[in-house]
Amino acid sequence: MKFSEIIHQLGNAVTNHSLTTNTDQDPEIIGVAAIDEATIGTVSYVEGAKFGSFIGKTNASALILPQDEKLQALAQEHGVVWLTTPEPRLLFAKAIAIFYQPYRPVAEIHPSAVIHSTAKIGSDVSIGAHVVIEQEVEIGNGAIIHPNVVVYPDVKIGDRTILHANCTIHERTHIGADCVIHSGAVIGAEGFGFVPTRTGWFKMEQSGYTVLEDGVVIGCNSAVDRPAVGETRIRCNTIIDNLVQIGHGCQIGTGCAIAGQAGLSGGVKLGNRVILAGQAGIANKVKLGDGVTVSAQAGILSDVAPGEIVSGTPAMPHKTYLKASAIYRRLPDMYQLLKQLQRKFNNSNG
Repeated sequence: MKFSEIIHQLGNAVTNHSLTTNTDQDPEIIGVAAIDEATIGTVSYVEGAKFGSFIGKTNASALILPQDEKLQALAQEHGVVWLTTPEPRLLFAKAIAIFYQPYRPVAEIHPSAVIHSTAKIGSDVSIGAHVVIEQEVEIGNGAIIHPNVVVYPDVKIGDRTILHANCTIHERTHIGADCVIHSGAVIGAEGFGFVPTRTGWFKMEQSGYTVLEDGVVIGCNSAVDRPAVGETRIRCNTIIDNLVQIGHGCQIGTGCAIAGQAGLSGGVKLGNRVILAGQAGIANKVKLGDGVTVSAQAGILSDVAPGEIVSGTPAMPHKTYLKASAIYRRLPDMYQLLKQLQRKFNNSNG
């Protein structure tokens, strides 16, 4: 495919701005690659000036660049054709889609699937080998259910939603349209509800619902728990990475991003567009406002106001954390200095 053809396709995919390019050459493009691994015939991208040094070293035949004249000049000197956009990484993601589309099975029901007679299956649905679908399940049009998925009773799955192999959807779960549940994920299992008594733990039945709105993505081996009463809800277009724990009764806003190994205790509430970095942990019933960012491994023990960036355990404002970290690294020297001052003080008073 000629680079000019790619430009044309990407131009059709861009709605907010026009694309600018140099047109001296029109190389043949056969794929996409990271800039430090690119070979002749591939297109790559540079997100900003920080990565400008790669331009003179790359073997890529074409680059997607930010609107930076210095980077464009470097590409021109290196003899690489380029395309500029305010969002090079986003455009590169769209370029990947030109060359790669995820595997999509044909719309058919495998003969080994076990489907209860009361289940309602929409049109153009693919159901793979050894899938089990229990009573009163509703599956929307164009849904894909890969092999070995188990869907418990009273589950609703929206149009075009994809359930990857070996995930499990428990009872009282409602999943919206265009969601993706990756392999090994468990949606709607019983929350961790036990009441302490003098003779041990009394199990509190988890009678609530788990709701995933449209466009939610759940990563491999993540868990979203069902509450005792009420609902656990993940609102539309939130994306959740692998190995994430969402406790019972959590309420997660729209457009949030939760990275791997993060954990939310029961009753946590996240506003819209909240970002949790890897291994962040949030204590029971804590509330995070809209636009909060939590750094990796931070421990959140109390509410966080909208727009805050927090780090550390217990979490504090990120700027304060950076100052505290700088002091922490100096503690051994400060301790030695303190000992010297103590000796001088003791000697002067001896």
